Amino acid sequence: MSTFSQVTLITGGAGFIGTNLADRLLSEGREVVIFDDLSRPGTRSNLEWLTRRHEHRTRVILADILDARAIEDAVAKATEVYHFAAQVAVTTSLAVPLRDFEVNARGTLTLLEALRRRADPPPLIFTSTNKVYGALDDLALRAGDRRYLPEGDLTAINEHRALDFHSPYGCSKGAADQYVLDYARCFGLPTVVFRMSCIYGPHQHGNEDQGWIAHFMIRSACRQPVVIYGDGRQVRDVLYIDDLLDAFFRAMQNVRQLSGRAFNIGGGPHNTLSLLELIEHLRERTGRAPDVRYAETRCGDQRYYVSDTTAFTEATGWRPRVTVDEGLARLGEWINEHIPRTGPVVVRGGPRLQAAGR
Repeated sequence: MSTFSQVTLITGGAGFIGTNLADRLLSEGREVVIFDDLSRPGTRSNLEWLTRRHEHRTRVILADILDARAIEDAVAKATEVYHFAAQVAVTTSLAVPLRDFEVNARGTLTLLEALRRRADPPPLIFTSTNKVYGALDDLALRAGDRRYLPEGDLTAINEHRALDFHSPYGCSKGAADQYVLDYARCFGLPTVVFRMSCIYGPHQHGNEDQGWIAHFMIRSACRQPVVIYGDGRQVRDVLYIDDLLDAFFRAMQNVRQLSGRAFNIGGGPHNTLSLLELIEHLRERTGRAPDVRYAETRCGDQRYYVSDTTAFTEATGWRPRVTVDEGLARLGEWINEHIPRTGPVVVRGGPRLQAAGR
């Protein structure tokens, strides 16, 4: 029996981020409710791992985010909510835009309405995406050997950047993002939005649409080909999961002061990586080159996105602590231990990865 009165509800709680958050909270003796429909690959194994590790203390609600009654029951005793449940693939959103909208936009609205009906609505943190800023085609960039480099003074994207939803996925997540902010303004719900760049770490079963770092590393470990869409010079700032969890906790501790605000969250200019740089990293660490194949650029893909996290740092004092090298080594160790493959993956040594503009 937990000695804490807090009950944390995590929608999408068996996903990559939800699993890591639940594990941290359960390890501290907190009471956690995991709400998930287990539709995403890897969620069943994540949930099995959680229930083995925290036997008899993991409460699970298996339901769809569109199930209003299940959501009502889930939020009834929650004292804080993390909303991660989502349709996460741009390609899926292009194939079935209506389902994408239903899950991301209507699902979020269903949750907000359940919270609004509470006499004492608990705080909500919602994970949005950098895709709300569109393809960023106006950025002045030049092509380096393995990455795009910004021209002029640009180093990172801050929250003053105009929203420009691109792709059905961008539209549905962007709509949810704005609903979460507006429920703080109109109804006084304590809500915070994280517009996230690339998060990576253990329990991430990445694919071509989401979780590209884990996807590349798992494919390489299994000696399977990796497909790069575009020329591979695309740059992202990357944030290790432990640093994201610390950001969540800072936001929740300060939620009354931060309510109604959106923050760009990622590794920032000092923790960046291009697709080609990750391929080179894998070659150096394993002693063999991954089998890379190329395909056409996908709709709405940003050639360069790096988060300016200044606003959140100034508001809470948070900063990323895990370097790219350290984070990739940790993820490699998890892959070695948990992902069936042909041949070992060496995770120590290798090059020090370059920061943007260097």
